[in-house]
Amino acid sequence: MKAWLNETGTTVENWVYTDVETPTPSAGEALIRVQAVALNPVDYKATRNPAWSYPHIPGVDLTGVVEQVGPDVTDIQVGERVAIHTNLQKNGAFAEYVVVDARALAHIPDAVSFTDAAAILCAGMTAYEAIHQKMNTTDKQTILIHAGAGGVGGFGIQLAKRLGLNVATTASADNHDWVKRLGADLAIDYRNEDVTQVIRDWTNGRGVDLILNTVGRQEATDDLDRLAFSGQLAYIAGGPDLSVVTPFTLSPSIHEVALAAAYASKNDRAIRNLGLMASELLQLVANKQLDSLVTKVVAESEIAEYLELLSKRHVRGKIIATF
Repeated sequence: MKAWLNETGTTVENWVYTDVETPTPSAGEALIRVQAVALNPVDYKATRNPAWSYPHIPGVDLTGVVEQVGPDVTDIQVGERVAIHTNLQKNGAFAEYVVVDARALAHIPDAVSFTDAAAILCAGMTAYEAIHQKMNTTDKQTILIHAGAGGVGGFGIQLAKRLGLNVATTASADNHDWVKRLGADLAIDYRNEDVTQVIRDWTNGRGVDLILNTVGRQEATDDLDRLAFSGQLAYIAGGPDLSVVTPFTLSPSIHEVALAAAYASKNDRAIRNLGLMASELLQLVANKQLDSLVTKVVAESEIAEYLELLSKRHVRGKIIATF
């Protein structure tokens, strides 16, 4: 089979697309014939990992058809259409055939294409975990979602609006129409506006109830000034420095969102939850209640090229590669 290989822990431009041996599933695993994969920031950021042996096959999101199942796998059948966010610790999605943990598989509804299904995995599941599982949204009114034109931000906007929240998001000026189409009530040009002041003005000085930070530790720390009393901050790229907050003044709740932690924990319930989250999102796509955000479809041979483009952080929505 063909696969993309990170041969020695190098950056994307040094990966090679070549022939490798087709894997065989063990107990609890399934072999998937890949149809589509999503390109994600983690794919170019995670170029080295102590758990990997080289050469390593990158990629975390895939959809395809079950080709073979290992011993003890009874809840999926050969020929079924499936989607999965894979285990970052093991060989990944950028190959014609991939072995995966069968517990995390989600069935793709007939009305959903492989391409759309691939798009909602890492980014959609991250937003879903933050908004539906980590944060308590009951009786909340406002949320700030960073980088609304990206994958996590774009899905976050849609999920937040479905809950009736008023959504503010940060985006470059040329993406304001895009994020408003997704449902954002307020688009903030983070390059030319003071995000904290805009949020304070928007909330009459109170701050927002919820924040989904997709940017990094410094921005998460800055978010503490944008948070209402007893507000909640979920982050995916570095938590805030809480030393800047005087104790017993803000009373914030801080949530780490890390899909890969489910596999690392070896917790059966956490791993199965990956499949449950994907299933919920796939059903929303099937019901036309969630835009998959696909903006570009490329060939599998172009994966490295488009990951380099993605690394420049000027991509709107989701890029999908098809096999």
